[in-house]
Amino acid sequence: MPKIYEYFGIVLQFHSNDHEPIHFHAKYGNSKVKVSFFIEDGIIFRTTYKEEFGKFPPAKLKELKKFVSIYKYNILDAWYNWFILRKKPVCVRIDKKV
Repeated sequence: MPKIYEYFGIVLQFHSNDHEPIHFHAKYGNSKVKVSFFIEDGIIFRTTYKEEFGKFPPAKLKELKKFVSIYKYNILDAWYNWFILRKKPVCVRIDKKV
């Protein structure tokens, strides 16, 4: 499961043999949220957040949503590189609040 970002304790990663819609998994401690992008004509028109395991802390979920709103197209590029081009992403650690 390649990691794509680390943001103040939140780890964003892909599962190796995942499926559409395009999505990633965000982990914080023992909690996990699946973040899915719905795309039409190359534009993300909706983003959903579904808790998969544990209770994601509300303050961290708010930070994640803010992060995703800024980095969503970078995440899509990483998805394309991993699933289409088969290039392993380099994990980027973000140490500044967005």
